Amino acid sequence: MKFVESGKSLGARVDGIDLSQALSDEQFKVLEQALGKYGVLSYPDQSLTSLQLKNFAERFGRLEINVANAYQEPGLPEVMILSNKVDAQGKPLGLSDAGQDWHTDMSYSNMIAFTNVLYGVEIPHRNGEPLGNTEFCNMHAAYDDLPEELKARLGGMTVTHDFAKFWDKMRREKGSSRPPLTDAQRKAKPPVSHPIFLKHPITGKNVLYANPGYSMRINELPQDESDRVLAFLFEHQLQSKYQYRHRWSVGDVLMWDNMGTLHNAVPDYGRDEHRYIKRCQVIANRYFEDAKA
Repeated sequence: MKFVESGKSLGARVDGIDLSQALSDEQFKVLEQALGKYGVLSYPDQSLTSLQLKNFAERFGRLEINVANAYQEPGLPEVMILSNKVDAQGKPLGLSDAGQDWHTDMSYSNMIAFTNVLYGVEIPHRNGEPLGNTEFCNMHAAYDDLPEELKARLGGMTVTHDFAKFWDKMRREKGSSRPPLTDAQRKAKPPVSHPIFLKHPITGKNVLYANPGYSMRINELPQDESDRVLAFLFEHQLQSKYQYRHRWSVGDVLMWDNMGTLHNAVPDYGRDEHRYIKRCQVIANRYFEDAKA
């Protein structure tokens, strides 16, 4: 394997590996450490079945079945389809607006996410340029650059995260195909709290674990003060110096560390510019106590 750094705050391309083959223990350890170091890894020119994608992702931890319980690969509910394509009857083939706006997947769960693994089957292009690219922000660097007095003040505090915040926001966007969450879905994912500064289990360093998509309030502060501090943190963490954008190609496998990054899927393609991506979400049960949540 060879790692080619992006030249940005995070991100690297991994050459010389076929993900359709099972990882050796040595390969796994190298990739695990690289994911903590670079935050985002891309593997070009892969050719995978859905089962091979699942098997690769599962090497990193237990796979989540999304609470929406929709757009799943037949027989493989751990593999979710992200797509704006529809069938002959006009029925959506995948979740069309997945990840559009800055967030961290599964910060709304008791057991948070470790990594997402996406496989690009169909990528839209316009004038020779790929569309629907994925942006990332480096939460190691965002934490490091916080004022020392703010680090000291917020140390030990927690943030409430709510699944419904992002889902309901996406439903308000024009053209969203998301249905309302049912009472059962809301009960399945009640608000949870996590440390605002999380010690990363691979790097051993602190990351800023709050995001605009799911973070609601800092529990130890009055509501108005919490709103002000979160607004500052959200603006701080999205600075361009922390960002990296992955330009998709067909056959790319893209994985990222949810503990150390934020991400955003850029919705710059139209209905007739088709995007079809398969996704697995890996929870962080290898690093934290697994409550099966």
